Amino acid sequence: MKKLEIKGDLEGLVNQDFMGLHSGGGRSSIQGGQSAADQALAELNISGYAKNRSQVLPYDDRGASVLSPYIRHNLLPLQRVWDHVAKAPFADREKYRDELLWQEYARHLYARIGTRLFSNLRFEQIWDKPGNGWPAGMACVDFATHELAEDGWLVNQSRMWLASHWTVRNEFGWLHGQEEMYRHLLDGSRAANLLGWQWTVGTGTGKPYGFARWQVQKRAPQLCGSCALKSKCPIQEFPEELSLTEAPVEDLLLADPDLAATTGPLVVIENKVPTTVLLTVDSLGDADPALVANPDLPVAFVFNEKALAKLQLSAKRIYFYLETLQDLASRRDLTVYLGDPYEFAQQNSVAITYAPVPSFAKFRELAQIHPFPWLKSPHPQSIRSFSAWRGKLKF
Repeated sequence: MKKLEIKGDLEGLVNQDFMGLHSGGGRSSIQGGQSAADQALAELNISGYAKNRSQVLPYDDRGASVLSPYIRHNLLPLQRVWDHVAKAPFADREKYRDELLWQEYARHLYARIGTRLFSNLRFEQIWDKPGNGWPAGMACVDFATHELAEDGWLVNQSRMWLASHWTVRNEFGWLHGQEEMYRHLLDGSRAANLLGWQWTVGTGTGKPYGFARWQVQKRAPQLCGSCALKSKCPIQEFPEELSLTEAPVEDLLLADPDLAATTGPLVVIENKVPTTVLLTVDSLGDADPALVANPDLPVAFVFNEKALAKLQLSAKRIYFYLETLQDLASRRDLTVYLGDPYEFAQQNSVAITYAPVPSFAKFRELAQIHPFPWLKSPHPQSIRSFSAWRGKLKF
């Protein structure tokens, strides 16, 4: 377990202590930290969101909020963002809240079925050849992949272009594509990224999203005008419609026999007196329930060295975490380590907030476990689709 010094130069820290643990890529213009998240929310104006959320270019016409990195790591809990937009114009508010519910749906789905989300969900999509489904040369694809690599963030429309081009157009396996996107995304969560790819390539709906020139001309018209392939566009027409075969019915999509396991604890579980609050990437904000409940305890965060070595995430994600921790250290007694977070939890008496992800089960001998801050409580009924899940929510 190596203690990291995060109060100084982060570039030196990344270059020295995270050598071999990331795939490079520098820093994003989207800054990590609770202070940055609070400022972004304070400046949020979703007027026009319903019309412009899918706009790619020009930048000034984009309606996307760019809050997803803060939401993913619970710097901005969904409930706080939901409440913040309460006075927005009706159509924009309802559309924006619908997108917040989509994030919550992804969390509910992943919490219930776990790693099953890495497999075809409802329809079979069997292409699995290795390679790169984003060949260079098309202005639209080059623009999206460049923005992904440079900033670690994309509007939803660009994500759909890339997912469709990788699998629907080029017939590469969607799991390989989502892994490449996941490496870069500051808001990269297994729940949201896997669900987004499943929806786009058709394994979740049976209707693959067909990426064509029409979408580019509508959402980023200047890209077509500058493209070297504008006179021989490879996506001039929509791809041939595919009819996907239904996958075997997954019982867990229809009903949840163990809702308590999906939801996690509803009240604080206290096994012994904690001496440290342990944060995870799923809950890094000042509103973390374990952090709030233990205002006088020191705080710890452990970068999972083994996971980083395997995943080879973009350096942008490492910087985002470090910036967030550096910001928190200005308010709390925080120590950051590189090592094994599960081992740390066993060796120390930690308070932690439950995370609805399969890896949370690796924690043992926890002193305190705090409930996860759901926007809507999970229910035991069908989650085969967003509409089926949403229809059973309590508002």
